[in-house]
Order: sequence, then C-alpha cells, then structure tokens
Amino acid sequence: MNPDPRYSVGIDLGTTHCVLSYLDLTTLEQDRPELTVLAIPQLTAPGVIEDKYQLPSFIYRPHPAELNPGADALPWNPQPEYLTGEIARHLGGKTPIRLVASAKSWLCHAGVDCKQAILPPDAPEEVARVSPFHASKAYLQHLLAAWSHRFPEHPLSAQDLTLTVPASFDPAARELTMEAARETGLGQAVLLEEPQAALYSWIEDSHGDWRNYVHVGDVILVVDIGGGTTDLSLIAVTAEDGNLQLTRLAVGDHILLGGDNMDLALAYRLKAKLEPASGKRLEAWQLAALTHACREAKEKLFNQPELAEYPIALAARGSSLIGGTLRTELTRRELEETLVEGFLPYTASGDKPLIRPRGGLRGSGLPYAQDAAVTRHLAAFLSKQLHAAAEYQDINLPQHASFLHPTCILFNGGVFKAGPLAERLLAVLNQWLAAEQAPQARLLPGADLDLAVARGAAYYGHVRKGKGVRIKGGAAAAYYVGVESAMPAVPGFAPEIEALCIAPFGMEEGTELSLPNDEFGLVIGEPVRFRFFASKTRRDDIIGARLDYWSEDELEELGEIEITLPDEGNQAGGIVPVHLTAAYTEVGTLELRAVSRRDQQRWKIEFEVRDNQNQQPINPEPPYSEQ
Repeated sequence: MNPDPRYSVGIDLGTTHCVLSYLDLTTLEQDRPELTVLAIPQLTAPGVIEDKYQLPSFIYRPHPAELNPGADALPWNPQPEYLTGEIARHLGGKTPIRLVASAKSWLCHAGVDCKQAILPPDAPEEVARVSPFHASKAYLQHLLAAWSHRFPEHPLSAQDLTLTVPASFDPAARELTMEAARETGLGQAVLLEEPQAALYSWIEDSHGDWRNYVHVGDVILVVDIGGGTTDLSLIAVTAEDGNLQLTRLAVGDHILLGGDNMDLALAYRLKAKLEPASGKRLEAWQLAALTHACREAKEKLFNQPELAEYPIALAARGSSLIGGTLRTELTRRELEETLVEGFLPYTASGDKPLIRPRGGLRGSGLPYAQDAAVTRHLAAFLSKQLHAAAEYQDINLPQHASFLHPTCILFNGGVFKAGPLAERLLAVLNQWLAAEQAPQARLLPGADLDLAVARGAAYYGHVRKGKGVRIKGGAAAAYYVGVESAMPAVPGFAPEIEALCIAPFGMEEGTELSLPNDEFGLVIGEPVRFRFFASKTRRDDIIGARLDYWSEDELEELGEIEITLPDEGNQAGGIVPVHLTAAYTEVGTLELRAVSRRDQQRWKIEFEVRDNQNQQPINPEPPYSEQ
C-alpha cells in the first residue's frame, strides 16, 4: 500500500460497464466509513457531457464527417482519439462495424495475441482497430482522467487501488490486467476476484448485520452474470477462535455467457419475424443493430412491468417501406420465453452443459459457451465441487449428496435486475436441494447488482488495513508446468509429458515456493514452448507433485507459451541446470522463475505471452543474479 493514501479506490473493469468507487480512509474510525461511487463525466451525445455512475465499456471510431468539430471534446481532452462510454454504445448501436466491445473477454482468449489490433473483428479496412489490451487501457485512462478532474489534489496513482477480475481469469489475463494498470500509471493496484468483491459489498452494506444472515457451516454461492460472462464461486462460513471466518472454496470455469448472449437471442427471435414481413434477409450490420436495440427493449420491459411490449425500429438500406425503416416490437411473452426458458431452464442436478460437434473451420471470434443454459453450467460446477468442503468439519453433507449443497445465494450482475431471471435460478437450485432432502437456499438480500463489485473493491482497502472480516482465498486453482521426458526418440511418438505442480491450490498472495532439490534442464537461446495446466479439483497436490496421467476433468491446459530465453553468454541452444521457484504475488499474479544452479541467474517465464500463428517470440526480461 502507499504510505499515506487518502482514499481506498475500487475499480470494476467490467465487460459492459466500468465503475469506480472510493472510501475515505480518514473515516475508518467511524461506525460506518464513507463509501462513494464516482459520477464519471462522459459524452452521452455529440457535445453533451453528463455524469453517470457507470462508464459503458465501449470504444467507437467515428467517421471523419460524422461529428462536428469539438462535439467529442471532454473536460480533460479537447480532441480524444476515439469515443468512450455512453456515446460509444449509442452510436455503435447504429453503426456496429465501428464499435469495440467485450475487450475484457478477449483478454482471456488463449487463441489470440491480445496486444494485436483485432477489434472490432469485422471492421472494414478504413476503420482503425485497437487491441483488447489497448481498449482496457483506454477505459482505465478515462477513469483516471475522471478521478483527476474530481480530485486534482489527490492523484489516483497515490491512492490504495484495487482492480477486480473474474474469479475464473487465468494467470495470463490477470497479468495483462496488471500490465494495463502499470502502463496507465497505476502500478500500485492489487487484484480482487469479482465474486469476493460482491460479497464484501454486501457485508459493508449490511451495516454490521451480516452475521445475522449467515452462520457457521453455511456455503454461500455467488452467481455473477454480467454482460459477457457467468462467474461462479463458493465461499464457506467457518469459525476460528469463536469468530466467523470466510474462505473461498472454489471458482468456476471462464464461461463466456451473459447478457450479450441474451440480447443476441432476442435479436434472432425478432429476425424471424422481420424477414418474412419485409421479404428480405437481414444483413450482418442490421442484425448487430437489432441486437443493440434488443438490449434497450429488454431493460425497459424488465424495469417497467406495466409494459406489454416495446417498439423497435431498424434502418433498412434500400427498403421500400415508409421512411426506409423496418418496424416490429418485442413482447413481454417473447422476452420471458426466450430468456427464462432459454437460459435458465429446469434441469436435473446431474446435468452437464451440452456439447455439439464443432466445425473444422470457424470465423475469428470469442470462444462463447456452446450451451446457453446457465442452469446446466451451475449443475456441473456444483457436482464437480462435491468434495471441496471436505476439510471443514462445520460443513456437513449427507452421504447421498451428489453435489455440494449451497445454503445461501448472492446474486450479482446486471442480468439479475430482471426479477424473473433471479427467481427462476433460485427455484431451480432449490428444486435440486429438495430432491436430496436438503434445506432450501436462502437469498442474501440487498445486493447492489450494478455497483457492488466496485464498492466491494473499495471496501477491500478497509479490510486490508485489518478492519472487518477478510475472505481467505489464495490461488483459485493448482497450476502445473509440463516437463518433457528425456526419453530416446521413438518413431511416431512424442516425448512423454509430466505435469509438475508449481503452485498448489490456495497458495496465499505474497508467498513464494521453490523446488531447490529438483533439477531441470532449461533450454536457452532458441525458440521453445512451455505448456501450462490448471486444476480446480486437485486440492491436495503440493509443490513438486508430478502427474504422469490425468483425466480431462482433472487438468485443463492453458495457453501454450512460445518464447526464446536469452542465452546471456551461454551457448545458444544449450541446456542450463536450474531449479524452479513460483511466486503468487501480493497483487494477485503468478510468476514462474528458473534459477541457474551455476551462478544463480534467473529467467522469468511470463504467463501473459500466448502462442498463435501470427505472434513472434518475445524477449523476456534478461536473467539476473540473486543479488
């Protein structure tokens, strides 16, 4: 932490919205510290600046003739490079080929170089593209400028700062998030998982009454469905020395399934009405515009229960219809049938997400979940984590249990502002529990679905100063590196691979573990590949554990890394005897280092480097001595 910060600041760098909240650290001795959400100045229309609590995570590249001179000016920048926030989302709904969206989801895409200018993916050549990494920096830069505009005497770089990431973010995506912060001048930031931040916010907002809602032996299920992802976490309530203690038990996979998918599903439903009525097939740009229109219609219908339908108008290039516009409406029945039944169907607790055969060729894009049923993803997660609480005596499961039984549920994310969606998910979960004669799960009330993550991140600064209860977490998975055997060449067979555990499950932030007695040969001075794996179920493996066999459910392979380690005076292509050290840093990122047994030189293997066909080997940091 900074020596004398005035504020603890939390930033939710979300897929569809960014939020900044802050807590005045001079009020910590009060019964309830002063926690505030920053109203962010942003363009909402050409020449119109408004303060809003959410900054939409969109970038728009306007056509040179689209805006009048000065219409894009911000209080701190008279001529920005591009449009960010509400105006970007609004204009992008009309011209989606110029809109950058879902940059955060791309950060966890192992199949692309996140620093390459690839967004928007379908943009024509005349539209300048940006990288997912650059887009993330752009949102941080807007928030930094907004903070400086409001607090010029308290630079954000001098405050305690927490950035939130999905619990399911892999080490590469976490490191990319931190690198974006460092390049924005916010290198002091630490990372916090979004479900934990949501729970911290709920605790803060309970005015100290949270202990009356949860009890020793409870298992809290946090379901966070935002615009782009579904994030699942389990948190146990235990006791230590008579005090309640919270421990994160498990996190789910990175599931690209959220409000964006729902908007697209609604668009396809209306497309099936529009095309027969107009006699023409909708073009790709019209479908994108229709998807943005469905987002607005969805929000209006869910927020205004008295509405039976919401009108939608869609531009029709060359149409003979009046005004060159296609018109239809989204009815409440269509809304609920598409979203409630399509995304939250009643399923069995033993169901798994459906997997369909994939085509050999596919367009470039995000690896969205194949199955849209959130309930099946939840069932698979709870079944997979059946034994996650086995070490806690206060958490008792019946012998016949087929999945880990949550006793409480906390919702987060804008999707759950729609009451029917929250009600259905709770009903499905309680149906599973009733089938195994378990008590119904209790809904934890009062969650702030839009602002909770940022508020909880700011409150985390209060917790890190020793105030209040802290959620014990550590590494959300065990991590492994592949070690190639030194077997002789055998025609038709690749060398066998062992998975070596370099960071056990639950490894605490700020700790470093090493294998000083295990020697490996590190190839330097030529391109090599490193394979990394993760497991969210192997909770007992210690550092140094070696696996020569594993099932698909046990280990997930992460993005392969291609790298050329500098030889630094050694023979190119030579093999240096090393031992390995892994550090889970204070900021929440994982580092792997190889330490030479000859002279203590070190090579750091960066998790953020991903292999793809267009990426050249990078130059990592040079080796350095122990001194």
